[in-house]
Amino acid sequence: MDTILNTAKTWLTDFFDPAVKKEIEHLIANDREELNDRFYKNMEFGTGGMRGVMGVGTNRINKYTLGKSTQGLSNYLNEVYKSEEIKVVIAFDCRHHSDTLARTVAEVFSANNIKVYLFSDLRTTPELSFAVRHLNCHAGIVLTASHNPPEYNGYKVYWTDGGQIVPPQDESIISEINSLDFEDIKFKANENLIQVIDKEVDEAFIEQSVKNGNFNADGKDDFKIVFTALHGTSITAIPEVLKRAGYKNVTIIEEQAKPDGNFPTVKSPNPEEPEALSMAVKKAEEIGADMVVGTDPDSDRLGIAVRNLDGKMEIVNGNQAMVLMTKFLLDKTKAKGFKGNEFIATTIVSTPMMEEMAKAYGIEFKTALTGFKWIGKMIKDFPQSKFVGGGEESFGYMVGDFVRDKDAVTSTLLACEIAAQAKANGSSFYKDLIDCYIQFGFYKEHLVSITKKGISGAEEIKQMLKNFKENPVDSVAGSKVKWIEDYNTSTATNVLTGSEKPIDIPKSNVLIYETEDGTRIAARPSGTEPKVKFYISTNTKLDKAENYNKVSAELDAKIKSILAELNLV
Repeated sequence: MDTILNTAKTWLTDFFDPAVKKEIEHLIANDREELNDRFYKNMEFGTGGMRGVMGVGTNRINKYTLGKSTQGLSNYLNEVYKSEEIKVVIAFDCRHHSDTLARTVAEVFSANNIKVYLFSDLRTTPELSFAVRHLNCHAGIVLTASHNPPEYNGYKVYWTDGGQIVPPQDESIISEINSLDFEDIKFKANENLIQVIDKEVDEAFIEQSVKNGNFNADGKDDFKIVFTALHGTSITAIPEVLKRAGYKNVTIIEEQAKPDGNFPTVKSPNPEEPEALSMAVKKAEEIGADMVVGTDPDSDRLGIAVRNLDGKMEIVNGNQAMVLMTKFLLDKTKAKGFKGNEFIATTIVSTPMMEEMAKAYGIEFKTALTGFKWIGKMIKDFPQSKFVGGGEESFGYMVGDFVRDKDAVTSTLLACEIAAQAKANGSSFYKDLIDCYIQFGFYKEHLVSITKKGISGAEEIKQMLKNFKENPVDSVAGSKVKWIEDYNTSTATNVLTGSEKPIDIPKSNVLIYETEDGTRIAARPSGTEPKVKFYISTNTKLDKAENYNKVSAELDAKIKSILAELNLV
């Protein structure tokens, strides 16, 4: 506790703003528990960059923690690109203080003699990724906390390829940041190096989104879409992209169209949560729409609802959307003729159905750790290969490689193309998904996410994962465990034979059990939230569409029994 108090007192010097010092003095005198939470650790880069609650302290998002990260990044850029004019581009979302924090970041870069392109107003994360390469920048920053609650904000760093930072850059940058004191931050801006941008980059991004997501589907005039931005950035791009692609029947949920960091109409601005799309689904039922699309605040994740076999709107999960979008892209690529260098990709906790699909099409399948930065890294690491598309279970998808992060803008258009064409063919998005199950196997997944906040919560998460590893299960739902994949040791062990094989993926705190019947149970801590996550994947055969409801219910019952076995209910 003395260490935490001493750390807090270092923020009482004249370097820090008077209001900051006043708040810390108040916490020292009146709320040691809150003081401890704010100063017990430093903000760290996780799977999605740096993300946390806004406020005063080393464990909070504020001008000093972001300033320190920006100073460290500036030092690294100036060291690596000594002989070049260094350029960065900065975007921000709808969250509280995102605009002022983005301005602070721009000022620190400029104070370090780095040219800054700063978006004039909020923009989507995929546009920021696109802008890095479009403007020939060395790095990019987006101020966002994605789908986290209103009190959060964050800082995602992108590299020259438009993808998020990955090894070895991330480790070198973090090392540089950690070597600094807050007093090392250069806050005095060089305004001559800050250039405000907007329409020109918007136009280029929208044009590329339409080019990559539009497949000239039939039936657009007869296809009704309900779209919600959930108070976020996608309102700046998706309506225009849909319009240019030929969609005329687009109903926007006006109550959720205005950007608002309070997210007043939803409990969580996360399209993974069914409640977030409830207003849009209700509207779709009222007007007889074919599809609902909703995006998270920075527009990298999308939620989709379509009509099921009973004609009711049903939300499809990230795995389901990913499978159908990938199949559609593969069919289009196959029609043109495979070149032999194509690949699709997903993450180790997403549906194994993606690998089965790759086998069926005879193309390469790559898998990565959770976080889209690893899929972006694949594109950079294998320039001779052609990325067709790929995604992850957490409602993220990427179409081609013009954007190097999950992209709800282009993916929304792609989903509409699939559904409009299906309807024109006398089918539907939902029926096409069932056809995938018949062709590649019926895979069904379930996620359990447990939140544990604060210092004690971090310890609880650590202990839960330790218990999961040290007390291995030997069977799941009556099927013997065959493989244990430990990503901390990069080893997969066949527990039936004792044989081992290496895992050629960077080390991570992930453990996966796989049984003889292909059931998979994965556990990992979230890299961006105080959560531990358990992923369950089951599968069976589906012989014909008429049996879909029956087989689906059987898999649901199996998942329910697994949850009970693992004490996750």
